[in-house]
Amino acid sequence: MRAYSAGGVVFRLAPMHSPMDKLAGSQLSLEQDGAGLSSVVSMEVALVGRSHVGLWALPKGTPEPGETIEQVAVREAQEETGLLVHLVGYIGNVSYSFVRNQVRYYKQVRHFLLEAVGGDTTLHDHEYDCVEWFPIHEACRRLTYQNEVHILYLAEEMLKRWLQDQRKEGK
Repeated sequence: MRAYSAGGVVFRLAPMHSPMDKLAGSQLSLEQDGAGLSSVVSMEVALVGRSHVGLWALPKGTPEPGETIEQVAVREAQEETGLLVHLVGYIGNVSYSFVRNQVRYYKQVRHFLLEAVGGDTTLHDHEYDCVEWFPIHEACRRLTYQNEVHILYLAEEMLKRWLQDQRKEGK
């Protein structure tokens, strides 16, 4: 049986103020500004977890009738993290299979880059019991599924390009 879902990498950016910030997370250097100064920001991602089994994952879920895959990604990320998100773009997909009740499922998950623009992680739904922010390299270490680690690396590269484009456009 084939199944499809969507989700993504929910990120936030924070300016880096000290050398300890650089040790703690992923630093993204941006192009020099008009004064010749380079701005550096830290990227954090929100992971959803089930503490009783030590599972950490990217938010994702199943389409409802009439939803586009982009709408699924935004809705599921918002429900599972409690955060309001803005869709930046498509990252890629992962495929895997599993067996439940003696039926083999072939699943494809399409992942999108999603910027957190509001909300609160304490408002997440009941599917997971915790939502936490992690620097991207710590998130890669924590993720339970290796195929999601690959998506995080793709997201980091995509985010670098997106930030450079934003700078060029003066945003």
